[in-house]
Amino acid sequence: MSSQDINVLALVKGAERYVFLYDDASRAETLRVLGRYASNPELSFTWYDAAVLSQKIRQEAPKQPAAAGARRFNVPLPTDSDEIL
Repeated sequence: MSSQDINVLALVKGAERYVFLYDDASRAETLRVLGRYASNPELSFTWYDAAVLSQKIRQEAPKQPAAAGARRFNVPLPTDSDEIL
């Protein structure tokens, strides 16, 4: 069994506590939950709260390695050529 890091994000609004536990694989779902909470008029959770917390989630996202093989698109660049001009 492998252990995964669990991220904790908390917001305290008066007597209310909003605590979000998520792993790296569930970041997108956690962002959707923030939107659902913000759109629920029965909660004190606002769109501002959702924006602030979603920014924190995105800032904590693991950074992609900057290795040569980690480009987003696998398109040859002019510098990839073996020819010397």
